[in-house]
Amino acid sequence: MELLLLGLLAALVWKLYQWKRSPHDAPLRSVTLCLLCAALSYPVAMPGGASGVDTVAGHGAAKLIQNVLLLLAVYFLMCFYLYSAADEDAGRRRARKEAVVVAVVAAVITVAAVSVPHEVFAGSFSTADMTTPQISFFYGAAGLYLTYALGMACRWTRRYARMSRRPHSTGLWMAAVGLGAMAVACAIRAVIVAVRAADIEVSKPLMAAVAFLLVASILTFAAGITYAGARARISSLRLWLQHRRDHRRLAPLWELLAETYPDNVLRPASGAALDRWRARGVHRRYHRRIVECRDGLVDISPYLLEDGDDSAVLNIDAAELAARLRRASARIEKGVAAPRRAVPLAMARGSDRESDVRQLIAVSDELRAAA
Repeated sequence: MELLLLGLLAALVWKLYQWKRSPHDAPLRSVTLCLLCAALSYPVAMPGGASGVDTVAGHGAAKLIQNVLLLLAVYFLMCFYLYSAADEDAGRRRARKEAVVVAVVAAVITVAAVSVPHEVFAGSFSTADMTTPQISFFYGAAGLYLTYALGMACRWTRRYARMSRRPHSTGLWMAAVGLGAMAVACAIRAVIVAVRAADIEVSKPLMAAVAFLLVASILTFAAGITYAGARARISSLRLWLQHRRDHRRLAPLWELLAETYPDNVLRPASGAALDRWRARGVHRRYHRRIVECRDGLVDISPYLLEDGDDSAVLNIDAAELAARLRRASARIEKGVAAPRRAVPLAMARGSDRESDVRQLIAVSDELRAAA
């Protein structure tokens, strides 16, 4: 139960963050409310939460609230697909009709729950007396609606999964498997209600297996709807770590050039606290260091050519360039004037930006090794 709640909370936090960034996104709002209702239903179902709710609102209130929250969760899940449909107006009309259905189901199970004594309604699904018509109707009606809503959601999810590309399709297939398994578990529970209503005993291992299937399916669904976002976050983290590592590897080259040409060091846009905070970001510092290194190499390039060398482009390997940079820096410190105009550096490792960065890092590594 704790693992399930943690999985739901992780998915809920991620969707709340996305909803905050896009507050007018109706499909996103629906899936967030779905997760919120599902997450709220589990503390109410726990012994401590159930006893607290029952103490305040009366015996059996916790069970009723839990089931109503589950009905709302699957309703909002259906709304996610309805709002995502190509015909938005038709989707909204269908969502309003489904709202009437879930309201009727919630009303009838509420009537069934309050029409029996509290002691009859007490207990869990596995211990409830299903021979009481109101109890069997309570669990049966809720189970049938959950089966219907989850089955429809599974069908729509599979349709979107076929139309999508990775990584979104992977997450959608995971969500579809979770929804399908939940629908199967709810259908089995509805059959169990009918069997027990006929005063036929159901084995405890079967009840435990259905409960485990329900928990596993919810975790699979939660993992599916967060898969694409989590994968994107992991990719962003990898890029952040790479930029942080490359920023440090460029330090020897940058320090040499920054000491020689301090005016090339870029400053924040202003002295405001926000601009200073943004300037400390890893990506900004990484790109700024690349620009500063390139500017410094352009400025120091006249000192890098050997005597008698009139090349239009400086094309030497990283080790030789590092050695010439050290000598050029020493000449500049002595006040030697630039012997010629600036000379561009050849892109020996390719013409794209990544090749440029690899070339700068190679030179910087040579400087570090020499030091």
